[in-house]
Order: sequence, then C-alpha cells, then structure tokens
Amino acid sequence: MNYKKISVIAAKNNSAALERKNSLLKQYGFADGVKNHESDLIIAIGGDGLMLHLLHEFESNPLPIYGINCGTVGFLMNSFHEKNLLDAIEKAEESAIHPLRMSAIDSSGKKHNHIAINEVALLRQSSQAAKIKIEVNGRERIDCLAADGVMVSTAAGSTAYNLSAGGPIIPFGSEILALTPISPFRPRNWHGALLPANSKVKFKIIDSKSRPVSATADSNEVKDVEEVEVFEDRSLSFKILFDPNHSLEERIIREQFIN
Repeated sequence: MNYKKISVIAAKNNSAALERKNSLLKQYGFADGVKNHESDLIIAIGGDGLMLHLLHEFESNPLPIYGINCGTVGFLMNSFHEKNLLDAIEKAEESAIHPLRMSAIDSSGKKHNHIAINEVALLRQSSQAAKIKIEVNGRERIDCLAADGVMVSTAAGSTAYNLSAGGPIIPFGSEILALTPISPFRPRNWHGALLPANSKVKFKIIDSKSRPVSATADSNEVKDVEEVEVFEDRSLSFKILFDPNHSLEERIIREQFIN
C-alpha cells in the first residue's frame, strides 16, 4: 500500500456522507480528519464542493485526495467501494491539476490574491451590463465587452460553470484555458477563445462606479474590482486520485457525448 496514514473527511451537512465516514472509520481504522499534517492521503466523502474546499484548505500542503461521491454530480469523485476500498485506492490513477491565480485590485486600491481550481469569473453587480476591456499577454483583444460577465476556466473546470455559459469542454492535459463570455451583448459574434495555458489575461473594468463588477476565484469573491489578472500557477500542483478507466481525462471526453 502506497499510503500509510489515511484520513477521512465528510461533508458536514450530508447525513449519508457522515454515515459512510463513520462506517469506514470502524472498518479500516482511518484517522478522523487531518491533524498535525500527519496524513499522506485524504478520503473525501461528499460532492465536488467538498473536493474544491479541501483543495483550497490544503493549498499550502497539497495532499493526494481520493473522493467518494455522496453528492449530486460528483465529477471529481469516485464510486463507493466498501469491501475493497484499499484495493481501489491502490489501483487509482493520479491526475495533477494546476490552479489559476487571480490577482485583483478593488476600488479602494487593495490587492487580493486567490487561486481557482475551476474558474475565475467576473460578474456584474448591478442591473446594468458590465463593460470590460480584455487583454491577453499584454495586447488588447477586446476594447469593450458588454455582458453579464466573463470567465477563465481550467480543463478541470470546463465542464462546470464554463459549460453552462456555453464554453467548450477542454480535454485534460491539453495545456489550454477557456476564455468565455457570460451572456454577451456586444460584440455579438464573439463567443470566447481558447488560450495557451501559459497566457496571462487581464480584465479592466470600464465605468466601474456605475457598472460595478465582482470577481470570484471558485468560492472566493472580491467586490468592486477595477482590474483583474489571471494566469495558471505552475508552482502549485493538486493531486486527485481516480479509479482506473474513470480518470478526469476520461470523464471530460465522456461528458462531450452525453445528450
């Protein structure tokens, strides 16, 4: 067994997840939660929200995570193997995810830095459409996007909010980011762009006082932003374990054939 010290964490508001956690603690003698950085693997029982929460929580000390789905979609989770769980973990394949780094400046001049595993999204805060200038690698690409907002998505996050907004599904490992508008009004014929993963995208808010915009990096939100820069942070690498033939790459491919 590659992992000697395994901890279990369950979604707090999910009774089925908590029940399953207690069963595993009794059956396998796993540790209840992570204490003093002693674990070398986390079993996360819940949904994708729990997985994202844990990736952020252990940002400074990334631990491999094996997810067990007790949520709705469970795109980042595995099916439950109660009788042969250790064997399933041993055979699991590792997917490495590099997050996005959001650097935002708000209306008071304060700087905010957050990471995002799925996407960084800019959204209008008022009834009026946001007006946003878009630069890629220091070059202006759109002088004024009038829309509900715009986002930059990773491959791992391309099947989440990005897909709902009409963005493309990105094959895992393709070193590509999706730049996707949210309900665009002008320019009408622009539906987004695929960018190399090493791109730096900068958003500048136009008329920010009367058309305020917020920026979110997954669940971290910054209100009244003036400028936001987004890029892939290669210094961070998160490891998620998936059952064989059920890898993140396979899921992203399969998602494109679901009606």
